[in-house]
Amino acid sequence: MSSIRIVRPRQFMLASAALTSFAALDLPAALAQQAREPLPPVEVSPAQSRKQAKPAGREAQSTRREAARRPAAAAAMPKPVVPAAALPTPLNSNAVAESASRLGLTVRQTPATVEVISAETMREQGYRTVSDVAQGAVGVTAGDNPAEPSAFSMRGFTNSQINTLYNGIKIGPQNMTSRIMDTANLEAVEFLKGPASLISGEGAAGGAINFVTKQPHTGPIRNEADFSWDSLNSFRAHYGSGGSTNVQGLDYRFDISRSALNGFADDTNTKMLDVSGQLNYRISDSLKIWGAIEYREDRSKAYWGAPLVPIAFSGSHATTRIVSGNYFNRTDLGAVTIDDRTFNTNYNVLDNRNVAQEVWLRGGFELKLAPDLTLKSQAYGYGAERTWFNNEIEAFDSTNNQVYRERFYVAHSQRLVGNITDLIWDADIAGFDNRLVTTLSSSYLDFVRPGAANFPNDYVSLVDPNRGFYGSLTTQQQTARINNEALSFEDRLKLTRTFALIGGLRVEHIGLDRNSTDSAGLVRAGFPFTKDWAPVTGRIGYTWEAVPGLTFFSQYATGADVAANTSFLLLPTQPLDLTTSRTYETGVKHLFWDNRAEWSFSAYDIVRKNVYAAAGGMALNIAGRQESKGVELAASVRPIDPLRLWGNIAYVDARYADYNFAGGSFSGNTPPNVPRIVANVGASWRFFTPWPVELGITGRHVGDRYNTDANVVTMKAYTVADVYAFVDIPKTVFNAVDQARLTFRVRNITDKRYAIWGDPFYPDQILLGAPRTYELSAAFKW
Repeated sequence: MSSIRIVRPRQFMLASAALTSFAALDLPAALAQQAREPLPPVEVSPAQSRKQAKPAGREAQSTRREAARRPAAAAAMPKPVVPAAALPTPLNSNAVAESASRLGLTVRQTPATVEVISAETMREQGYRTVSDVAQGAVGVTAGDNPAEPSAFSMRGFTNSQINTLYNGIKIGPQNMTSRIMDTANLEAVEFLKGPASLISGEGAAGGAINFVTKQPHTGPIRNEADFSWDSLNSFRAHYGSGGSTNVQGLDYRFDISRSALNGFADDTNTKMLDVSGQLNYRISDSLKIWGAIEYREDRSKAYWGAPLVPIAFSGSHATTRIVSGNYFNRTDLGAVTIDDRTFNTNYNVLDNRNVAQEVWLRGGFELKLAPDLTLKSQAYGYGAERTWFNNEIEAFDSTNNQVYRERFYVAHSQRLVGNITDLIWDADIAGFDNRLVTTLSSSYLDFVRPGAANFPNDYVSLVDPNRGFYGSLTTQQQTARINNEALSFEDRLKLTRTFALIGGLRVEHIGLDRNSTDSAGLVRAGFPFTKDWAPVTGRIGYTWEAVPGLTFFSQYATGADVAANTSFLLLPTQPLDLTTSRTYETGVKHLFWDNRAEWSFSAYDIVRKNVYAAAGGMALNIAGRQESKGVELAASVRPIDPLRLWGNIAYVDARYADYNFAGGSFSGNTPPNVPRIVANVGASWRFFTPWPVELGITGRHVGDRYNTDANVVTMKAYTVADVYAFVDIPKTVFNAVDQARLTFRVRNITDKRYAIWGDPFYPDQILLGAPRTYELSAAFKW
């Protein structure tokens, strides 16, 4: 492992923030009423569309240039309110990310690193699942490990150290509740980096990822349909419609998508169905009510990876660029490899299944109590049934040169109800514009988890295994009930036109009740028990627009999470202690060249204390501290109309400290699935012909990673590339269709074989990335 480390002492970061803040303060300007630039007022209207407007034409650009030449006095004249997301930017920094702030701030106005990937970007880049979206984001990796689908790694943290939100609502720990999800019904995916408990509550040590479903809009009805097929015989289909109805003030949105994604391993596939709809009804200028419903279903025959095999056994079939290292778990394998005969082998039993059904019900209102006071509230209910019925362990045994297999079954029956209420107050405090949001939230989670009490096992050959069936099953049951109540405050105070202080505080109560019974229904020793926590978390930061378009920011933020995230894995004798985290972050966001170019940079230092971790895949241990330091850079530019260039790179140095246990120490080791380097790059060229054609290429590099805390097996770095070409068919060809696009895409064009993820609880096997595939797709809007 490289000895290079990013050293960024706390004192330096605090001093930098303090000096920048002092330089930014311009008190005479702050006191000049005409110089103030308040936040846009909160309007009672349908949910703001996240679709980005078309790039401004020459006429709009000329208007902006002319406005820039006007005398300063003209700038003080009243201006019409323009929606925050009216103008697109290359990095989408004008989007409002609700998972990052309740103040209605754009990405550029938020003192944190936030990334919003829009539906348009998902469509252009061919992101089929949320894991595809994550891998296009700055410094984020994903693996779709079937034990924890849609698991992510970000800023040195993985799985339940990152909150997964659905329209801003957390449904439980990611490693228990997340599922693979198609992107067709999504309007945006938001990434908030670093501890984020102020907005999304406990669990957000590494950040939060929010999935936003498509929303109604006011205006003419618009329809869309999408279809795709690939060389693995996968297909996707989606239809969506939305707009204003004949009933005055009533807008709707409806989407339905169906997909069947076949895996590259034998007899593996994922089938998904997503139906979502929402109604917005404006009763008056001061009151809007709304309701939404969503049903999601996924059914998989899962791929659990390829076993680590001794190089001495594989011989000429050993690979050299997928994994390396020496491994001992069940038996001593010595130097290991991935055998090329196992690339497409499925070791799962024939009757395996991985199924989930989820239902969402949401509804609420927005009421303007006074010109400067708005009340928003939503109630929600969520239900899910999940089942895993698989052979999950595939461990090569060097004593008989066969693969040891072991079954596992678990099911979830989950019910969640809750409410989130915001009171938004726009005020003038001693001549300074101020917005305060007070939020009261509460939820009740009931989680029933029947699981296997016996684990049938057998041995099969490495090549052409006799997959067989699951066998007998004996079950036991565990339950958890979690009550959560929180009161939070978030405030933005504009001290000058260009400098704002932004901060908040969250006081939370979490109550856990657990029980566990054996296969005979008898309560286990130490159960039932009750535990309570009361974390206090928050954020304080600033933004300073030094010159128009150039914004500096810094923040200090804290997070908290509890071992309830892994409460079904801990022994009754292990403490359920509160885990805390904090971050120092500073950076810059720059939009320039008449909206044609944008870049952002951030540097951070995160520490998480009292961490639970999987010690080499064998058991959970308290790992003391986890430290993560890194930098992130993203840029996008359109130097000339036909050409677009974009890219991002992230470097992170993540390590454990004080990680000692009976069998040794992992202090200094890197957490699993955390690469030092992650980079994405892309370019496209558009030919403005009668039938416009665009050609594009994207590349992705992911550095070395480890599959367990022991750091004895390395998943080697890899670089993959996709190419695509699409043609936009003019409306004159299909009179009834406003927009039509045909796309041809090649994924992993070099047919690279690589390790994409390793589950630390299944250290004997590695998940491989998909080989080269070809895809045809068609999209229509009318």
